[in-house]
Amino acid sequence: MTGTVTMTISDYETLKLGAQASKIERTGLLKAAKELEVFLTFLITRENIDEHLTEFNSYSTTCKVRIVDGRAKIELLDNGKIIEDEED
Repeated sequence: MTGTVTMTISDYETLKLGAQASKIERTGLLKAAKELEVFLTFLITRENIDEHLTEFNSYSTTCKVRIVDGRAKIELLDNGKIIEDEED
């Protein structure tokens, strides 16, 4: 889709600040998910939590937790689609 938009400089600056804040928030969320992966991996080594993960995943709409090669991986979801960790 192509087109043009006319807006005030003030609205444009607000839009830019919102985009920057969103990127910072997303980065923080991805870092928190990585830290939780480490914690869950620690728990996996001490207890069999497969049953609990299956139940959690059946109720969760924002993330899924998987065990891959003995390590926990958190997949963040946006409308059912996995949010990829983009390298900037």
